[in-house]
Amino acid sequence: MDEREWRRYLAAYHDDRPGITEEFFRRADTSPHAWLAEPLRASAGTVLDLACGTAPLRPLLPDAEWVGLDSSPGELAAAARLGRGPLLRASADALPLASSSLGAVCASMCLPVLTPLPRVLGEVERVLRPGGMLAVLVPARLGLDPRGLMGWARVMSALGVARQPWPNPQARDAAATVLRRAGFTVRSDERRVFTLVLETDDDAAVLVDGLYLPGLRPERAAAAKRVLGGWIRDGRTLPLPLRRVLATT
Repeated sequence: MDEREWRRYLAAYHDDRPGITEEFFRRADTSPHAWLAEPLRASAGTVLDLACGTAPLRPLLPDAEWVGLDSSPGELAAAARLGRGPLLRASADALPLASSSLGAVCASMCLPVLTPLPRVLGEVERVLRPGGMLAVLVPARLGLDPRGLMGWARVMSALGVARQPWPNPQARDAAATVLRRAGFTVRSDERRVFTLVLETDDDAAVLVDGLYLPGLRPERAAAAKRVLGGWIRDGRTLPLPLRRVLATT
């Protein structure tokens, strides 16, 4: 899938499933969004929430001068209905903001999927003031946990896929390296394993819908939801390893 096709897929995915990332994280035992918000509370100046979706970080930063930005009308409409603003509709690779105007940028789960990534990071660096913070949350690898590996293998087998075809897979465990190469100074790089708690058919649906799987046929997705719904009905957990990287300009 070339970049143009991926961008079309990504736009349709989020317009069709507004709030899906927030719903996915709601199944975690503790809030990944709260973990990302922690270092941002002390930031001076405006905080830009890049690819904000339904803006779940907004209520976690009630005292911040915050603005959410996303390219998806569906996500932004859902955020507005929740009273989370101010909001901007724009592309992450062409930010409608003045240079050196922000104290911080947060990028939650978006760097593996935003294209072209070098231009996105260049725009982030441009709008941050000198010494401004970039707080990144990205998926991390599972590691060697056998139960976790078996559980996720069950999920992917039900879907008939081996992996999510992100355009920027390097922006996972190597996110710190990606940021250094883009000119940022990495201040910390932490990995934390959350736990997805799954009990109902709704949980199975969110699990399937929360994965980026271009080319997945609707009938295959529906079948996977039925299979996984039966699997989790008595209660299941899956590890959710994430990485938080803090960097400055």
